[in-house]
Amino acid sequence: MSDTHAQTVPFVRDTMLPPSDPPAREAGAIHWLRQNLFSGPVNTVLTIIGVLIVWFLVSHFWDWFAHSVWNANSLSECRQIIAETWGEGARGACWAVIRERWNQYVYGFYPPALYWRPTMAFGLLFLALAPVLFSESPGIRRIVLGLATVLTLWLMVTLNAPAAWLVFAAVMLIGGLAVSERHVSWLLIFSVLYPLMGVWFLWGGSAWGPIMVLAGPLLGWIAWLALGRVSGLLATVVALVVPLVWWYFYAGEAASDAESLVSLAIPAVASDRFGGFLLSITIGVAGIAMSLPLGIVLALARRSDMFLVKSLAVIFIEFIRGVPLIALLFVASLLLNYFLPPTVTFDIILRVIIMVTLFSAAYMAEVIRGGLAALPKGQYEAADALGLDYWKAQRLIVLPQALKISIPGIVSTFIGMFKDTTLVTFVGLYDPLKSMSDAVRASTSWKGIYWEPYIFVGFIFFLICFGMSRYSMYLERRLARGHR
Repeated sequence: MSDTHAQTVPFVRDTMLPPSDPPAREAGAIHWLRQNLFSGPVNTVLTIIGVLIVWFLVSHFWDWFAHSVWNANSLSECRQIIAETWGEGARGACWAVIRERWNQYVYGFYPPALYWRPTMAFGLLFLALAPVLFSESPGIRRIVLGLATVLTLWLMVTLNAPAAWLVFAAVMLIGGLAVSERHVSWLLIFSVLYPLMGVWFLWGGSAWGPIMVLAGPLLGWIAWLALGRVSGLLATVVALVVPLVWWYFYAGEAASDAESLVSLAIPAVASDRFGGFLLSITIGVAGIAMSLPLGIVLALARRSDMFLVKSLAVIFIEFIRGVPLIALLFVASLLLNYFLPPTVTFDIILRVIIMVTLFSAAYMAEVIRGGLAALPKGQYEAADALGLDYWKAQRLIVLPQALKISIPGIVSTFIGMFKDTTLVTFVGLYDPLKSMSDAVRASTSWKGIYWEPYIFVGFIFFLICFGMSRYSMYLERRLARGHR
């Protein structure tokens, strides 16, 4: 081995060179521009075209936004203010219509004295969603529930909510926040009860109606316990039949009798008073909550080995996917009552929710079926090797992985369904995009206003859909355990 070393070789340095800055082209803003905007000829051309498009939009619409008017009582007054401030021929946005009619875009024709009720219902919605959407993220859960508590109580005070209901909302929200710090799973009880509470808060009437609806599953559970030792199949069938019999024959009369003894009624609001984002969010949340479990059932049915079950699922899915949603809405509005018994009537919003749910569930089933098909065959074989029956295998092994794969498609379906709630305008309901804008323009004060309502409503839709998209990305990152 050579005995040459650093002390005897003159060209070997015995000191370290001082650190120097990286080349300008490999760091900082110049490096970012080269990597992202000018990495090649095609990227450079696309960047230049994009800059030109942005410049065209800004140059043509900047003055319209810059000359905005927020304080005016009519469109003519807006135009007069713009002409006096910026000169004759100047143009500008008249956002005063949003300031004047924001309540119609948010609440529709809901009685102004009762605005606090949908506000409270929407605030409590976040409490019901917390154990479902943020059970594994204490930090995010605290932020969401904290903001929901502060904003809900502040808005209820602003909207002159009765003191008793203000105390009720404060107890529920603050108590829910405290419970979530100890056992977030306990909030699932509130999540189960919230749909009935939300219906009561929005539509009003007697609280005994939701209570008697809730009594149906309780009676079915009691029947299942009583017959469980005799026959499991018989107990299951009876447990399903008892609530249906109770709801159809006895729930209404029981609610009327209970109301006559102890009144638990609040002022009722008819469905034709709903409108704006109150209507869209009501239909969207109900459709999302019901279409996902129904879509899972349809996806499993379509992959079933039983011929009749698979055939019925295929027929339903293909029929719904082959019919436009607007056709189903017309069926809900005009034809559904013809197929029901004479004594049974469905509220128009309930009929729309049913059709929107069925429509979304058909698409959801195909998205989830894609996730099921993407799982390796070994996952199913592993479940069989562990001795799991069909439902345990689906619940513990198959569905958790399939749903994780399907998250982008599921959220995309949710976003599409929420945007499709604007189609209810064709069945006489006041959606925020067209019908409510037409109602605002029907006033002589705002006749001729056009772009401002559409931009405002589109912006709110974007915020809601963007929030769902960001949650989807967060959920994908949290569940990406296979890449850790």
